[in-house]
Amino acid sequence: MGDKTKEHPGAAGRATAADHPASVRNVVLVGHSGSGKTTLVEALALTAGAVNRAGRVEDGGTVSDYDDIEHRQQRSVQLSLVPVDWNGIKINILDTPGYADFVGELRAGLRAADAALFVVSASDGVDGSTRMVWEECAAVGMPRAIVVTHLEAARADFAEMTRVCAEAFGADDPDAVLPLYLPLHGAAGPDGHAPVTGLVGLLTQKLFDYSSGERKESEPGPDQLPDIEEARNRLIEGIISESEDETLMDRYLGGEEIDLKTLIEDLERAVARGAFFPVLAAAPAADGARQGLGTVELLELVTGGFPTPFEHPTPGVTTLDGTPREIKPCDTGGPLVAEVVKTASDPYVGRVSLVRVFSGTLRPDETVHVSGHGLADRGHEDHDVDERVGALSTPFGKQQRAVTHVIAGDLACVAKLGRAETGDTLSGKDDPLLMEPWEMPDPLLPLAIQAHSKADEDKLSQGLSRLVAEDPTMRLEQNQDTHQVVLWCLGEAHADVALERLRSRYGVQVDVVPHRVSLRETFAGKSGGRGRHVKQSGGHGQFAICEIEVEPLPGGSGIEFVDKVVGGAVPRQFIPSVEKGIRAQAAKGVAAGYPLIDVRVTLLDGKAHSVDSSDAAFQTAGALALREAAADARIHLLEPVAEVSVLVGDDYVGAVMSDLSGRRGRVLGTEQTSGGRTLIKAEVPEFEIGRYAVDLRSLSHGTARFSRSYARHEPMPPQIADRIREQAKEAS
Repeated sequence: MGDKTKEHPGAAGRATAADHPASVRNVVLVGHSGSGKTTLVEALALTAGAVNRAGRVEDGGTVSDYDDIEHRQQRSVQLSLVPVDWNGIKINILDTPGYADFVGELRAGLRAADAALFVVSASDGVDGSTRMVWEECAAVGMPRAIVVTHLEAARADFAEMTRVCAEAFGADDPDAVLPLYLPLHGAAGPDGHAPVTGLVGLLTQKLFDYSSGERKESEPGPDQLPDIEEARNRLIEGIISESEDETLMDRYLGGEEIDLKTLIEDLERAVARGAFFPVLAAAPAADGARQGLGTVELLELVTGGFPTPFEHPTPGVTTLDGTPREIKPCDTGGPLVAEVVKTASDPYVGRVSLVRVFSGTLRPDETVHVSGHGLADRGHEDHDVDERVGALSTPFGKQQRAVTHVIAGDLACVAKLGRAETGDTLSGKDDPLLMEPWEMPDPLLPLAIQAHSKADEDKLSQGLSRLVAEDPTMRLEQNQDTHQVVLWCLGEAHADVALERLRSRYGVQVDVVPHRVSLRETFAGKSGGRGRHVKQSGGHGQFAICEIEVEPLPGGSGIEFVDKVVGGAVPRQFIPSVEKGIRAQAAKGVAAGYPLIDVRVTLLDGKAHSVDSSDAAFQTAGALALREAAADARIHLLEPVAEVSVLVGDDYVGAVMSDLSGRRGRVLGTEQTSGGRTLIKAEVPEFEIGRYAVDLRSLSHGTARFSRSYARHEPMPPQIADRIREQAKEAS
């Protein structure tokens, strides 16, 4: 890395299909919003020759999507693929959103990639969410490297930024996070800031000058060598400590000069197996320049140090009945196993699926089996269908270049898979298989919506189904209690994008309405009621009288009906009618219009008429009796209480616990976890956590996560209950 300089490759830098998995590298870019990921992708594409300095695709002369402001905005909130070629290696660059609301796109990128490149801004540093993603990658052993951007900032300090990265990412071994290059500075300007004009390779001790717009290699002067000696020695020691050759350290400590070839090979092996994490620097090309600073070095690291798809273990695969299936990693001749990592809608070709092939070879016009399971709770139906694959293509911005096949280890876009959704498995029609899904973040911000007009109402169902098909981090709920349509999102930005997609893509205008919580009612004590339904209006009349007693039961008991009628006061055939009327009224509520629960209703007595009594009459009498009992009793309004678990950095524990208390929460306990974090468990009324996904992010600066689950319904404070009853009266 550093001695493999490549000439500017021209149009050949735009990659299409790969012919062998060893010639593929899949890398995902990770970093917070504003860290410079998308700018870095453009710089890499320029250096690789996929675009020229004017921002135009070399082989077509048409304006590239990288000059399209609208497309830039779209890519800022979704996963995008940019394939380039470098030294005969196809690099699939997966650019992920930096906004926390679109972590689902990030997780998809992590699934499709074999290595991760963490982009850190020299002016902003490392945020908490980036650290958490680093830990996710560490948990699965994903190889990683770090690239520092925004070196042109007035207070940018590469050495300090390297120290911060070692502290943030090298908790177990700070010497595994070290720079491969140091920046070279030009003459200081009037403001005293000296711009970065090049790099010095610590291993090769070569200077790489980018000041002319192209990378030029030279030897350092004698006065420059002492400045890099300390950093070079530390890098060599870091590489040797991770070497698989256990004799290398002894030889080095014994004074032996380790040859450069051995050091580079050991470095590449350590990076590929996720044991060493090099730090590099990069900056976009200046106007008219052909190469951005550090982009050649970065491409060399990706092609030489990042693993091939052969080295990426295949996620768990089973047959449709759950029987484990052993799949050889990256076997181009093996059974077809591919996964949809992203679904998008194109106005011209319809649904387009971005697919990572893990085994076998995917070809256009063949019939595959599409398997989708495990997301029914989010509005995604389980399905097992055969579909015909449409055209295969490799994307570059909005453009698509057709390919004849996609081998194991590669990624491509598949057109016209009408049923396939993000997370689904594509396999052979005669050998259907299912891949273990990746972890999806749980959407915890409710967005209640309703159609704006009758025309929108007709299109709403189809628009929502397409929306959730594209985004498995979104959950669609048709709440049977509140009769609301609720989209559960990851945050406000996620919700805004969902509404805009409904409007612009699917032509559905919706209104956002207040999200209602599912309340319940119950009796606070014993009460009796008499239901009298007697009417005479010619012909058969209506006659039914029943007397009941209602008493509260423990939470979770539901509605219990007891028959204690003696002497046939209510004929046996009408007792089920009384119960039916009582249950129907309980479902409608007796005080504020919320379902009645956790009571025992005892039928004590009643009267019937030999001619005028009927099933309908006794149903009505039962409902009247329950309403009368409620009128003479104190009724509790019950609110749902959630069990909430918050994982937060120790620095924010006090603020989070204080905030939970302010939400009428009860903290049940705390537990220390690894990485300087604390797990807080509490019970909080759901009324108080509708926007907790947004508020917690602000409170913890994006470093906390939480989960919630329904615990029970319990009485709400009288003052809040009275306010809700008044609102119910006004609404009626």
